[in-house]
Amino acid sequence: MRTKIILAGGSGFLGSVLSEYLATKDLEVVILTRRPKTRGGPVREVHWDGANLEDWRAELEGARALINLAGVSVNCRYHARNRRRMLDSRLSSTRVLGEALGQCRNPPPVWLNSSTATIYRHTFGPAWDEEGVIGGCAEAKDAFSVHIATEWERVFNEAPTPLTRKVALRSAMVLGHAGNSVLPNLLRLSRLGLGGTLAGGRQFVSWIHQEDFVRAVAWILDHEELAGPVNLAAPNPVTNTEFMSVIRRVCRAPFGLPSPRWLLEIGAFLLRTETELVIKSRRVVPGKLLAGDFVFRYPRLPAAIKALCLRAAPVPPDVGA
Repeated sequence: MRTKIILAGGSGFLGSVLSEYLATKDLEVVILTRRPKTRGGPVREVHWDGANLEDWRAELEGARALINLAGVSVNCRYHARNRRRMLDSRLSSTRVLGEALGQCRNPPPVWLNSSTATIYRHTFGPAWDEEGVIGGCAEAKDAFSVHIATEWERVFNEAPTPLTRKVALRSAMVLGHAGNSVLPNLLRLSRLGLGGTLAGGRQFVSWIHQEDFVRAVAWILDHEELAGPVNLAAPNPVTNTEFMSVIRRVCRAPFGLPSPRWLLEIGAFLLRTETELVIKSRRVVPGKLLAGDFVFRYPRLPAAIKALCLRAAPVPPDVGA
């Protein structure tokens, strides 16, 4: 009999790669989603609205683990309506899952809940591990994002689940080849000659290959000593200048026009997004994973990008390891 994993909000990019990976481990994966589809094999979908206790609660009984990835995308303009949607989608889903666990006779022994590496303070100095300083600053325009992250973790931590170990997944940018992930968009821009440095290029970019993301999640499930926040990031963050240089080499782009901050503001308005996503310096390292001897398959950016592009395209990219 398969061991059951409950994956809330698992219909997006991260949910897809995670459910695919877990299914290869002889696990039954139950995806809680607003629009369930009939699927064959070890993955099935069950309806939930992310806010109310309904029939999906019964799926938690006797499950091996609960993983919550629910949350409206942050790639939008941060006006009042979108701010409310981003905040509510994270807090409501986390709160109702906590309520459901509290009603279980045999609750899952571990609950992994999404968070974000954006919770740490904008920095050009030493990298932050899980003991890093939390907070926003005017330079990075990240006050609202940090507010979301801290409220998200507050609701998670306050959920009364004495029989369930809880881990907040402070994830960096996950690099994948799916159409709705960030990497394909960066590759397209670079092929158009728009892959230069952004806002000066000094800001750090924390990232993780999608394969290391799913492997780390599975590893955390099996390591009962881990609780509290865990950074899901490769151990070698890079500057935006380095990051865009690797992207250009992949695309064999001879040049990339740099984008100063004023131009980014115009572009963000036209693309209906926010400059904070690229100007904040996120220098985060996976302290707990490294202390526990987790082995990254892609600890450095060039090899990670190369592996993703080789899988997605028939022509090998020109990028060094």
